[in-house]
Amino acid sequence: MSGHVNRATVLAALHLSDSIFMKLFVYDHCPFCVKARTIFGLKGIAFDLVILLNDDEATPVSMIGKKMTPILNDGERCIAESMDIVAHIDGLPGAKMITGPDNPSVAQWISEACGPLFSLALPRWAASDFKEFSTPAARAYFTRNKERMLGNFEEHMAATPDYVTTLNRHLLALGPLIKSPEAVNGELSEDDIHLFATLRSLSIVRGIEYPPAVDAYRIRMAQRAGVDLHDAIAI
Repeated sequence: MSGHVNRATVLAALHLSDSIFMKLFVYDHCPFCVKARTIFGLKGIAFDLVILLNDDEATPVSMIGKKMTPILNDGERCIAESMDIVAHIDGLPGAKMITGPDNPSVAQWISEACGPLFSLALPRWAASDFKEFSTPAARAYFTRNKERMLGNFEEHMAATPDYVTTLNRHLLALGPLIKSPEAVNGELSEDDIHLFATLRSLSIVRGIEYPPAVDAYRIRMAQRAGVDLHDAIAI
């Protein structure tokens, strides 16, 4: 019997070994968690997705000393901060995925869209059937804390038409920035991690008009990332 071991088999075994103990602790709605989830999909690495109750402070505090998500437990240590997780997973054996240059215009677009986006998304997340809000206490915890930051949810819901008009205008400006459904700049970059998370957050909002290039991009990125859009439950 030959003693030769196929290199691809070894790398596959390494990937399997790496993923056995990997647990990613998230909230479904959370855009930062989406960033961490995306790199697993792009790399094709398996992991256990653990959705925490939003009022569960003990679990994250026990792992990283504070309440935040996402948190990756890779079997040896816990890693917080979404882009640190992205860098860690992209650096595992196998082809590196995030290799392209960023475009400052994409970062600027995200920055300008975030104000109206979160004014729309936060009240809708609070009203949606996510696992992190599967108890009344968890839903109330989220609502109480986010209203302190954003203001009254009902008032923001009442302002929906104005916010939607603003975002639809922003989306028209995004279309020309997208070079390919496979990658906003033509080659996967950190811009894709941030932009897909932003567009996925927007998918909870009914009435958003996606230009063809934007729609093709968000759908394709959802497929590649293995992260569902929320179009079907949009409010």
